[in-house]
Amino acid sequence: MEEIEVPSHFLCPISLQLMRDPVTVSSGITYDRESIERWLFSCKSNTCPVTKQSLSDSTDLIPNHALRRLIQAWCTLNVSHGIERIPTPKQPLDRTQITKLLDQAKKSPQKHPQCLQKLRSIAYLSQRNRKCLEDAGAVEFLASIINKNEASTVEADEALCLLYLLEISEASRKKLASNNIEFVESLMNVLNCGNYQSRAYSVMLMKSILEVANPSQLTGVRAELFNGVVHVLNDKISHQATKAALKLLGEVCPWGRNRIKAVEAGAVSALVELLLETVERRYSELILVVLDQLCRCAEGRAELLKHGAGLAVVSKKILRVSHVGTDRAVRILSGISRFSGSPRVVQEMLQVGVVSKLCLVLQVETSGKTKERTNEMLKLHSRVWKNSACIPPHLLSSYPN
Repeated sequence: MEEIEVPSHFLCPISLQLMRDPVTVSSGITYDRESIERWLFSCKSNTCPVTKQSLSDSTDLIPNHALRRLIQAWCTLNVSHGIERIPTPKQPLDRTQITKLLDQAKKSPQKHPQCLQKLRSIAYLSQRNRKCLEDAGAVEFLASIINKNEASTVEADEALCLLYLLEISEASRKKLASNNIEFVESLMNVLNCGNYQSRAYSVMLMKSILEVANPSQLTGVRAELFNGVVHVLNDKISHQATKAALKLLGEVCPWGRNRIKAVEAGAVSALVELLLETVERRYSELILVVLDQLCRCAEGRAELLKHGAGLAVVSKKILRVSHVGTDRAVRILSGISRFSGSPRVVQEMLQVGVVSKLCLVLQVETSGKTKERTNEMLKLHSRVWKNSACIPPHLLSSYPN
């Protein structure tokens, strides 16, 4: 087949593919709608890819009808070469359409299921549609459905799914965290009482909201949140939900008495069990980061020591995960040896291989602070550890004097 040369002005500057729905941005450059929307919304950029000029309104995409007709005419002329004619694109979603749909649903609660179904189909089409839904007030509408006790489980679950799907902006998340305490309470109720799917969406939404919350809100987190998060960890609902739960704990534990609340909810035992099972680097790092936070209080250290595999699994992760993982594991063990180093604990650290692992740390390349903590531990308990038969002879040479 004869090769057809496509006119350069028919191609999208981003993808170099034939434009199907050409639109012009405020910088004057024309792009294919799908490509420029992916650039603006998925890549979260507000500049023109060609001119690098800041775009005043990322949603103001003006259809270039003249160019579209030229492309369609060119396709028709070259149909014998296997070129398909590009259909006339549908009119993009307008904010007023969504506003009208939401207003109707607000006035007639019986229309909620139908409205939620339409919102879902709209949201799945494109990132632009999801942004348009947020701008039209869909976030507040969905939050109100979740807040209402009389809402059916099906409706609340659908609203949760949609709210997560929207990938709402930081501004909307801050608004929910600051002005909608009822919504945060509702998420906590779902975390503790919902089905697997709704709990997964709830923990992921809660994580994204607390990431932008102010310190006073983080300090005042209720114990129910930690109970729900620990249940998510124990039930292993999904990788996504587990990762969100770990990040959420990492976000809130440094504030106020949250460490103790998390420990009382059973977080330490849940984290040790996860650490025993996981081989994935990122999961191990997240777990060790949270364990390090919890072991900075006496209650957390006591719970780690209470678990039969606590010391052993933390020690096992040293030099097997990453520099971050090694650093956090050494910090956990350092806190144990300094503040909870009873004769029984010191002996257990020797028996489960902690001391051998610490000697090995001194032989390999690790951060200065990690080696410093390791040295301090080995010197602190040298009377018990240094001459023990539990330490392999080739590692004894590393033992600090």
